[in-house]
Amino acid sequence: MLLPRLRSYIIRKTLVSLLNLLRLIHRKAQTFVLFFRMSKPTSDLENQFSAPSPPPFDPTQPAVPISYPIKTLEELESRSYFESFHYPFNKASVALQSASSSLPLPNRPRVIVCHDMDGGYGDDRWVQGGTNPNAYAIWHWYLMDVFIYFSHSLVTLPPPCWTNTAHRHGVKVLGTFITEWDEGKLICNKLLSTKEAAQKYAECLTELAVALGFDGWLINMEIELKLSQIPNLKVFVSHLTQTMHSSVPGSLVIWQVLEILYFQYDSVTTDGKLDWQDQLNEKNKPFFDICDGIFVNYTWKKNYPMLSADVARDRKYDVYMGIDVFGRGSFGGGQWNTSVALDVLKKDGVSTAIFAPGWIYQTNQPPNFQIAQNHWWALVEKSWGIAQNYPKVLPFYSNFDQGHGYHFSVDGEQVSDAPWCNISSQGFQPFLEYTDNSTPDGIQVHIDFREASYSGGGNITFKGKLEDNAIFTARLFQGDLLLGDLPLHFTYSVKSENNSQLGLCLNFSSALKEIKSVLLVSQNLNQFSSKFNKVIMTRQLEKPGTSSGWVVQESNISMSGYRLTEINALCYQSEPEFDERRQNSLSEGQDNSCSQNPTDYYAKLGHISIETFGHKSGLPPSDLWLVEGQYIKWTTGSKGSKNLSLKITWKLKDGNDYAFRNYNIYVEKLAEDARGHPGATLGVHEYLGVARVEAFYVSDLEVPSGTSNIKFIIQVSGVGGSSQKLAESPVYLLDTEAW
Repeated sequence: MLLPRLRSYIIRKTLVSLLNLLRLIHRKAQTFVLFFRMSKPTSDLENQFSAPSPPPFDPTQPAVPISYPIKTLEELESRSYFESFHYPFNKASVALQSASSSLPLPNRPRVIVCHDMDGGYGDDRWVQGGTNPNAYAIWHWYLMDVFIYFSHSLVTLPPPCWTNTAHRHGVKVLGTFITEWDEGKLICNKLLSTKEAAQKYAECLTELAVALGFDGWLINMEIELKLSQIPNLKVFVSHLTQTMHSSVPGSLVIWQVLEILYFQYDSVTTDGKLDWQDQLNEKNKPFFDICDGIFVNYTWKKNYPMLSADVARDRKYDVYMGIDVFGRGSFGGGQWNTSVALDVLKKDGVSTAIFAPGWIYQTNQPPNFQIAQNHWWALVEKSWGIAQNYPKVLPFYSNFDQGHGYHFSVDGEQVSDAPWCNISSQGFQPFLEYTDNSTPDGIQVHIDFREASYSGGGNITFKGKLEDNAIFTARLFQGDLLLGDLPLHFTYSVKSENNSQLGLCLNFSSALKEIKSVLLVSQNLNQFSSKFNKVIMTRQLEKPGTSSGWVVQESNISMSGYRLTEINALCYQSEPEFDERRQNSLSEGQDNSCSQNPTDYYAKLGHISIETFGHKSGLPPSDLWLVEGQYIKWTTGSKGSKNLSLKITWKLKDGNDYAFRNYNIYVEKLAEDARGHPGATLGVHEYLGVARVEAFYVSDLEVPSGTSNIKFIIQVSGVGGSSQKLAESPVYLLDTEAW
């Protein structure tokens, strides 16, 4: 008996040592790349490596805001992060939906998604947005309950873009505290040296989560520990859980089970057997009992979920069985077979933690990322079902933006044609059903980034064949919105061709589960009207955007006591006599060889907004704002020009903290008139970017010679989708002669 155990011990120790070595090499490579990434916001790595080495990163100095981790206990203890220039930019600005913010997780099997892609802090590190239109993003938020941002640094702080969009969709966000390799042992020697030390560092982590606006921590101890350190490890986990709960109601602390830790820990706490656990059992349950859940390693066997559920008893939904999407020993093999493991977990009534869904992006799954991502998550939905519903609260606004694109629009007018990425810009994501687009028949539905959008960088495109006298519906949202006595006010934007028409089909449910369908359309459906309980004709709004082809429709709906449960798009074709554009083109004898056939269908949905009728969405005028410039720096440019860098801040003079969706930042460069006063602009106002907090950093703005003043405009956007007119927006005027 002794010889097999000794052989097993040697094999496992060898594997652990080899794994640590590989991880160390991987980490050093990531650190090398990250060093260059932090120095310059560009996706051209060749240029970065050929350029001179930048100076060491100094977080106290003004620079383009980035997200970055905390790498040492000394840095955590000193609270130096709060002295960083980047700290104010890293605060999440979107709170969890009020219906789910302070509540515990639902009493059902749940889904955690643990984000681990290229070591973290890639395109998402640029707080104000990057320039990669094909940057990685997640948009199937309605299929998850918790999102974890993971990297191999000691304290991984989620970039605010992830927290903002996850919160918008009702998903809680956790950072990661991890110790690994020999460095991790040294850290734990200090972390767990005394009870007081364990409590102190737990409080430091809680302070960070509260300050940055995320919802808790994943604790990952991926090292061997001494028996004497276990009591203080329990103090650390327990105190972190207690302080998080008292500071952020509804917050979570999740304990991750990893074989290296329990390979050592179990051997000194049970009968000496060197077993890897991969399940919740009496050996690791003490940690489960003092936190909010356990993240079980990926290499579990088929009967382990049921065994874990038996141990957890009435907390079985707090057991999150891991699935590695890359496969790597995961039950079912991960990748396109991830649902194999999901089916087992759902049957056994436990929860799941899906690790590294970025596999789709990193491995370039065909035919392209958009289609592959939608296909993969459709398999998750088929196995597990929908976890989130929206709309839940008002106002509700979605422009279907995924947080990246090739242009940017505001109220139907394109303000930038530069490629960009910023996950914070995601609107509520539609529940679009995946279909195999290999068959050309019917209407194909997808998010489009190439064509002009109404708001942000995307829209929903409906394209294909529609039979005469037929209609087509597509799922957009599945909600849970209880209506009061006041009517709902709907607005939505449409851009279509020929006789293609697009409306909204709304489903409502009464307390007695009676279902009523209401149709919002701009033209009557004639023979199809009888299929719906009510048909409401919309009104066309006169507002900016119509000149670019976008038509904004509005309507009011009164359904007191009902719940809005579904929002669907409805595609139909108008009668030929209503299509004036088509009739005129035919009568004028224009060449229609390139136009669509009568049965061809093409329409875009730009946005949907729902508010309570009579809701005042007015935005504070410019004279109520205090706008300042800080850290103003000039450098010499080319051909007589200068480059300007500065931080712009703004706040309401009354000190109230109102909720706004975002702030669009523009600049105008003014020349002096004959009397020495600011006169004509040197070109039109230029869009610089979007801010989620009340600050924006402008880096190396080129200022041509002859510029007397520079006017920065902060366009405020409300949560209901309305944007302030530029002429009424707060400004910061900088006199170039004074510098």
